Amino acid sequence: MDYRKTAQQICDNIGGRKNIISAEHCATRLRLVIGDNDKCSKEAIEAIDGVKGVFFASGQLQIIFGTGTVNKVYDEFIQIAGISASSREEVRQAASTKTSLWRRAVKTLGDVFIPIIPAIVASGLLVGILEGLCEVYPAMEQSGTYTILHLFSNAAFVFLPILIAISAAKVFGGNLYLGAVIGMIMIHPDLMNAWSVVDAESIPKLNAWFGLYQIELVGYQGHVIPVVIAVWFMSMLEKKLHKIVPEMIDLFVTPLVTVLVTGYLTLTIFGPVFSWVENGVLEGAQWLITLPFWNRCGTVRRGLCADGCSGCTSYV
Repeated sequence: MDYRKTAQQICDNIGGRKNIISAEHCATRLRLVIGDNDKCSKEAIEAIDGVKGVFFASGQLQIIFGTGTVNKVYDEFIQIAGISASSREEVRQAASTKTSLWRRAVKTLGDVFIPIIPAIVASGLLVGILEGLCEVYPAMEQSGTYTILHLFSNAAFVFLPILIAISAAKVFGGNLYLGAVIGMIMIHPDLMNAWSVVDAESIPKLNAWFGLYQIELVGYQGHVIPVVIAVWFMSMLEKKLHKIVPEMIDLFVTPLVTVLVTGYLTLTIFGPVFSWVENGVLEGAQWLITLPFWNRCGTVRRGLCADGCSGCTSYV
């Protein structure tokens, strides 16, 4: 197999050097991000010697060669294309710009929450185990062991905003510890615990933005969207400050301004606004779930079900 010839043919059939944005490879595939997918001829690439498959996925053109072969083709390809080797993260970032805003948003949320799933799973399973043990042996609730294990079981949920903030800071390229601080601010003990609001006789409030309006001093336990938005803003602000603040004082000024500005905006704008949005989305989803729209056959009720009977009342 002539690796250089194969690389040249790939370059020719994806629109030439000018259509290449970045290139990278994994164990078996050559992963390319190209400017105009319409200039790519999948059929022609599939006919190239050594190619075992071609497909588009996640904004990338992925060409399957197999272990060992892909490395040699890649080395020839970047020479022919006149580009430098890209890291996997650079390729992913380039590919993300070619996907829709909705897909990027879903992927970002996935990147934020997937790393913290083990912590949530561990806590959730421990809650279930404790509940099961208490059903079998009710006296266990009075034991010291139960008290300790119960503390373990809800720790991830009590401090969930901090876990989300750290993960989001990593995804958005911010400082993980500054992200943790923002998460801590949102569940600070000086704020009323969000789970206690229902039974509270009154909710403490204070004036924000020089008396323009009032905000409730309530924490954000159990909230997700406000935390992600706050840390996204924090990361953007931090990176901007790193560029404009002189290096001599960057270590002191950037963290101070980042936490000060982000913290205040979070408690006065991001938190109240996006918690309202989040609650609205959850209430809307709950409302849709409780409506008897769906027939047992899976079709939307419109007088006749899929079986042709009128007034079908057999809902899922």
